[in-house]
Amino acid sequence: MQIMTEPLTAEAFAPFGEVLEAEGAPDRIINAGMCGRFHDRATLDFDTETGGRPGISIFKAIPRALPYTFDLLERHPEGSQAFVPMTADPFLVIVAPDVGGRPGQPRAFVTSGAQAINFRRGTWHGVLTPLAEPGLFAVIDRIGTTANLEEVILDTPVTVTAP
Repeated sequence: MQIMTEPLTAEAFAPFGEVLEAEGAPDRIINAGMCGRFHDRATLDFDTETGGRPGISIFKAIPRALPYTFDLLERHPEGSQAFVPMTADPFLVIVAPDVGGRPGQPRAFVTSGAQAINFRRGTWHGVLTPLAEPGLFAVIDRIGTTANLEEVILDTPVTVTAP
């Protein structure tokens, strides 16, 4: 199976979560007029009844290149997960709708280099896939002792190509 990348837009990504970016006019001007605040851009959703809590971790992932082939998708049923790049480099975002508890047809997006993403709780997605060194990200997700990870190995690998 082969799919082509799409540019990451808020509208296209809406079924899977939010795109975090400083687009348009800021919601507020703060810091004595020296800073625009793009306010409350992600719905952070964490199951805290099982003892979990929100946390920020740092991930360092090995960069990949297109074409890129994958066969693993995962989701986090107990919390949303945000990937915030710590450099201004594009990264690949792979998502799939849920179809009866399994991933459906995957889609692949490439960020602009000035975007972060927040996956909704339970969204099937690929692994962190930077396209450039150093592959450094802040990740905001649920920290806890219960299993917050489901993985599926696809029957047929998928290759992502550029348009």
